Amino acid sequence: MYGISKTGKRFLRLGTACVLAVFLCAAVPAGAADMTPRMLVPVGHTVGIKLFARGVVVVKAPDSGTPAQTCGLRAGDVIVKCGGSTVTSTEQFQTLLQESDGTLTDLQVQRQNGPVTLRVEPTPNDRGLYCIGAWIRDSMAGIGTVTYYDPATGTFGALGHGITDVDTAQLMPFANGAILPSAVKAVKKGEAGQAGELKGSFDLSTELGELYANTGSGVFGTMKESRSLPGTPIPVGQAEPGAAVIRANVKGDAVEEYAVEILKVAPGASGGRELVLSVEDPVLLEETGGIVQGMSGSPVIQNGKLVGAVTHVLLNDPTKGYGILIETMLEAAE
Repeated sequence: MYGISKTGKRFLRLGTACVLAVFLCAAVPAGAADMTPRMLVPVGHTVGIKLFARGVVVVKAPDSGTPAQTCGLRAGDVIVKCGGSTVTSTEQFQTLLQESDGTLTDLQVQRQNGPVTLRVEPTPNDRGLYCIGAWIRDSMAGIGTVTYYDPATGTFGALGHGITDVDTAQLMPFANGAILPSAVKAVKKGEAGQAGELKGSFDLSTELGELYANTGSGVFGTMKESRSLPGTPIPVGQAEPGAAVIRANVKGDAVEEYAVEILKVAPGASGGRELVLSVEDPVLLEETGGIVQGMSGSPVIQNGKLVGAVTHVLLNDPTKGYGILIETMLEAAE
């Protein structure tokens, strides 16, 4: 759940915190190093996230009678090669089709159950350009929240879930990406049956960090040394039912802490649903109605420890939502 964008209408073609903790000890008992908790900065600030696909994604089932349908392309297929050349963007794929000059051309496709090779015969459209009749996408972007920054490694994690194609609901195949500075300009409040949304702007001229992975448990990257967001490292901990807070950026550039209740902890639950959360803070309820799109990745802190991140809102009750355990994010980051 990361806000601001959907498909070509709402997704743009585009793309944090740094405090060094130093611990000095006169003597370290045997085995003590293994017991030292990992220290991470709980960030909670929104960022623009841009991601470019590996190949191009077929986002809509091809119409009957088109070359794409005739050769067997399906929605969700990722075209990685055309005529033996690696596909890097929609524009470059179109160039490769023109070079085919309408002859039978091999398409190497990555499908959920494995790679397949198809043969397509491009046909000219009314402008004389060779096409195959497939709706494709090579990039996505939106607003999400950075969960943590690791000052020991310079790495960060965000969202708590993967970036999926809005049409196919499949994880976007990752080639490269980045996070960008952003600020929240407005909030569409959530209400029963309709998710709310953070609305903001990106600074397209600056990249805070580079992504290295898009996984089902979050997006991960490395922060650029020259950029940082303020914060103090805290230990990683285990979540349990009870009072907690989330750090969220729902207005301008400010990050605030808001009271929540962890209603349930379910380690191993799929789809970023290891925590069930209830927003208890009257200020956040007034500002947003609860959990909204764009808050995904907001760190969950309990007893002074980072224990998880917000991932989803319950559509029938925006005051409640789901979260992922921080251990699950850290495993995915590796």
